[in-house]
Amino acid sequence: MPNPLRDLFFGTVAPKKELVEALTPRRTFHDVILPASTRRALDHALSQIKKHDLIFHHWGLGERHSTGRGLAFNFAGPPGTGKTICAEAIANALGKKLLVVRYSEVESLWAGETGKNVSAVFRAASENDAVLFFDEADAIASRRFSSITQGYQREANAVVNVLLKELEEFDGVVIFATNLAANFDPAFERRIRTHILFEMPGAPERAEIWKVQLHARKTPLADDVNFEELGQKFAASGGDIKNAVLKAAQMATAEPGADENKQIHQRHFEIGMQEVMAAKKVMEQSLFEGDGSAMPAGLNGYFDHFVRAQEGQGEQLEELTRRIGETEQTTRALPGIVERFDDAARAAQNQLRADLTSQIGELSGQLSVIAQEAGNAARENAALRETLAAQLNEHQTKLDDLFTRLQNEREVQTASASQWKTQILIAWSVGGAGLVAALAALAMALQG
Repeated sequence: MPNPLRDLFFGTVAPKKELVEALTPRRTFHDVILPASTRRALDHALSQIKKHDLIFHHWGLGERHSTGRGLAFNFAGPPGTGKTICAEAIANALGKKLLVVRYSEVESLWAGETGKNVSAVFRAASENDAVLFFDEADAIASRRFSSITQGYQREANAVVNVLLKELEEFDGVVIFATNLAANFDPAFERRIRTHILFEMPGAPERAEIWKVQLHARKTPLADDVNFEELGQKFAASGGDIKNAVLKAAQMATAEPGADENKQIHQRHFEIGMQEVMAAKKVMEQSLFEGDGSAMPAGLNGYFDHFVRAQEGQGEQLEELTRRIGETEQTTRALPGIVERFDDAARAAQNQLRADLTSQIGELSGQLSVIAQEAGNAARENAALRETLAAQLNEHQTKLDDLFTRLQNEREVQTASASQWKTQILIAWSVGGAGLVAALAALAMALQG
């Protein structure tokens, strides 16, 4: 792979690897088992290729259409459904080489180089008259960025533009294979002649796929092997069945005993498929989390769900047609419904206006009564305050008079008490003097 840093600093150029891998196709449509609808679509695509010269040269359409004469096919479906084998089978049927694009070599770190490599790939296919095959094409034909803020977005858009231009001018066969067709840029829909959906095989196809994985004469099978039962039991793709067969063969060879006596039993196939399905669940865990109620489990489950949904398409179309008729009848009745609705709306509006006016009048009357009562209460409160003030003044006067009277009486009582005490002292003094005189007279008499 080119080393841009080495080229930049040392001026060296690494040997350029091939952008495509040229294969001589060996597998045919007999090597792949497909659902009937997919096989019919492939036969139709092959017929388009074989009649290409008749249409554009003998019928003269090439003189009217200088571009867009190439045959581009989109093989879309889950992994392991036979897209790569069918691309090789088409090249084999045409007697041409198959050029498999190596996207890791086509993509370059240098701006503009990837677009040049894409042009070189188409040029190589034209020079070799080969079928050009883009595996996992959504990596290079993805949707263009509508808002460009980074350099890599501008480069990715430029690559898609180059690819579209080359498709428009290419006069050969191009096959795109993808597991994620929804990631394709919408502009490819017009430039791709036929889109073929590779569906998951049904039970009869799965039984045949189990058989073709084994050699008809050399593979030792036990008597208990039942391919129909395997096809019914395991809803798997051809690629998964291939891996299960290889695992079963490995388990059979690992059992004890002589190699010439070893055989592949039914249990080996079942255990091999169980291991393959368990590995798929581990790989899908990072993509689809939870209980699986919102989305089918993995890409295979998604396409199974898509196929099942297509089976009821006819009934859904009839139901849709019926609903469209009902919708048309409703649409025709809409003017009358709208008119009646307008009348009802106007009547309701008038009634609402009358009710609001009445309620506002009632509220105004209530407010007037409340204001009047508040005024009366204010006047009554003022009169009550004046009465209370007069009564308080009157009581204060009475209290002052009472206090004065009590003070005077106290002073009179105090004066009376002092006079009484003086009279008692005088009486005691007079009495004491008389007693002393009597005692003196007594003493004198005794002495005499």
